[in-house]
Amino acid sequence: MLSARYHCLNNCPGECSLDTIIYSCPQCGDLLEVRHDLTALRQKSAAEWKTLFERRYRSNEWPYSSGIWGKKEWVNPHVTDENIVSLGEGSTHLFRAERFGRWIGLDHLWVKHCGNSHSGSFKDLGMTVLVSQVKQIIANGKKIRAVVCASTGDTSASLAAYCAASGIPAVVLLPKDKISPAQLIQPIANGALTLVLDTDFDGCMAIVKELAKRPDIYLANSMNSLRLEGQKTISIEITQQLNWQAPDWVIVPGGNLGNISAIGRGFLMMRDLGLLDRLPRLVCAQAEKANPLYESYKTNFQEFHPKRAEPTAASAIQIGNPVSVRKAIAMLQEFDGIVEQASEDELANAAALGDKGGLFNCPHTGVALAALIKLVERGEIKKAGRVVVISTANGLKFPEFKVRYHLGQLAEVKSQYANAPVEVAADLERVMEAIKRRQNAL
Repeated sequence: MLSARYHCLNNCPGECSLDTIIYSCPQCGDLLEVRHDLTALRQKSAAEWKTLFERRYRSNEWPYSSGIWGKKEWVNPHVTDENIVSLGEGSTHLFRAERFGRWIGLDHLWVKHCGNSHSGSFKDLGMTVLVSQVKQIIANGKKIRAVVCASTGDTSASLAAYCAASGIPAVVLLPKDKISPAQLIQPIANGALTLVLDTDFDGCMAIVKELAKRPDIYLANSMNSLRLEGQKTISIEITQQLNWQAPDWVIVPGGNLGNISAIGRGFLMMRDLGLLDRLPRLVCAQAEKANPLYESYKTNFQEFHPKRAEPTAASAIQIGNPVSVRKAIAMLQEFDGIVEQASEDELANAAALGDKGGLFNCPHTGVALAALIKLVERGEIKKAGRVVVISTANGLKFPEFKVRYHLGQLAEVKSQYANAPVEVAADLERVMEAIKRRQNAL
């Protein structure tokens, strides 16, 4: 019988069912994590798990059409199939970024397109697990008034979509004027109660934590460790797409720091169950204007000080007091990890250079690409290294960022790869002249 339970991050005695509405240890107050019964999972060999996951990959069989629920035994074995809320998340493309890699001096570079999902970000990977668990709890007879989150845009969009699909009320708290219009309209369109607060993400999160103390309010932020169980499948998918070989490096944008924790968990689980014989190194990439983990890394993690995050184009990671910081630090230490930062100029130009190679990057992916460029230039990542960059959101959610870059209107950014549209007369000869000018400029 497969099982998973909540346990304290600090190994305080006791455990809780996943049906329990709980987010922190009753004894020490620290975060919880989901632990699976590895002894039961080892009843299948590594080869058998690989075969099973390959058979289910992009299957038409419910619920395995989801890249998350195709690995249900490793995610949440307690949810019954009829209570799974899936919008076809996961199984996203591993883009071989050959031109970008060549430009910066890498032979083997991939970008994992986690934003090619239903709501346009990696948050769907965890939200399907969380909302399915809520549906299971309701089916078991528990009253849930609403599922609530604080968000910098993507979590709210994902929560609203999954709650709309399942008929569960959603409440989202957003910081005023700090998310893109495309992100703002998503929860509105999906019917969530959308509350815009005159504060930053950390201020929204403080209120959400108070709301979550009520027994009929369910918390959807990443301090709810259940969400990380879906996000850890990123690691499994990457490994599967690389013919069950781990890359040498995985670079992850970091804000609230749940995703890097989840990705590490996925690799550790594969190692513990015999699917991997080595681990990659992890890199957490932060915006320079929201970089508390980077500052802690510079002290070898001896100190950590929350800070007030400054406005950054990478708005989804504009977080100065990340909830999952202890999990992230532990994971980076386990994986001999690195934390790097990117300025506004660096992240914008890295995103634009990636776009010239066929990508369409969100600014947060730009942070990760900028960190990659720095590590290659310093020689920490070698030319022959196999590198995967995690793209966290679809670039279409940030059109203003893209337009302003190419028009040279982003503050603190010198647009090295600007490609503004050229107005010409509706005349064949004028069009040909423009084509020739472009060819001559290349």
